[in-house]
Amino acid sequence: MERSTATENILPMTSIRSGSGTEIAPDVYCYTVQVANVFFIGNPNISNEWVLVDAGMPRSAKKILKAAENRFGPDHQLKAIILTHGHFDHVGGLIDILEQHKVPVYAHPLEFSYLKGITDYPEPDTSVEGGMVAKMSKIFPTQAIDITAHIHELPSDGSVPEMAGWKWIHTPGHSDGHISLFREQGRILIAGDAFVTVKQDSLYKVLRQKKEIHGPPVYLTTNWRAAWESVCKLADLQPSIAATGHGKPMTGALLAKGLVDLAENFQTTAVPAYGKYVHTK
Repeated sequence: MERSTATENILPMTSIRSGSGTEIAPDVYCYTVQVANVFFIGNPNISNEWVLVDAGMPRSAKKILKAAENRFGPDHQLKAIILTHGHFDHVGGLIDILEQHKVPVYAHPLEFSYLKGITDYPEPDTSVEGGMVAKMSKIFPTQAIDITAHIHELPSDGSVPEMAGWKWIHTPGHSDGHISLFREQGRILIAGDAFVTVKQDSLYKVLRQKKEIHGPPVYLTTNWRAAWESVCKLADLQPSIAATGHGKPMTGALLAKGLVDLAENFQTTAVPAYGKYVHTK
């Protein structure tokens, strides 16, 4: 396995939620590392087996595995890793985790070139309309990683390995192979970065974790038409709970209204007024 040297950088951003966790359901746990969320799927009252959704920020493996030990016990059994996509803040701890737990990693095949060391992600758009984080995005690593020995395609029938009752949904826009996860029981949505519950380009709001629904992070979203269609697809699911790659989980009327408003007004509220990817597709 090969990692990008850029992902060794520790980014100078940490939210007030870093190191904390939220139990969304008895078998769904959201854990925050700096400004990114990862998810533990599995009920510790029933089994020590679990699945990891996304792998957080660079150098986050120790924190993620320690949190898993606290939740599932020292003999916890990681069964698989599911990636919503391969951006640096979703695979930052991946290689270090795989060195300790040699488990399969599942992703959409359109992400494979970034996960097999073939293609780097597009450079962040520092010119995009947005706040301080957008301007800082020039330091964000985009280099591919190589986990060829572990990577597998998600099943074509929409099922999710080791996650009974869940289905994966292709939600491109933020990246070509971006996926979201949904379970009818509890109507729980894990949306990755298809939309987020914090204004991710605002440094103040990222650090304070002010809860509000926004479109995908502007500086790394390359196809805004597809991003809009993905948000509409997720709004149609009418989730009761939504957890995203950045920000706090949301429920109830605040989620329902916010997600519908985002879908209906995406072009004016989510799409930046300018930026190199805004009018490319």
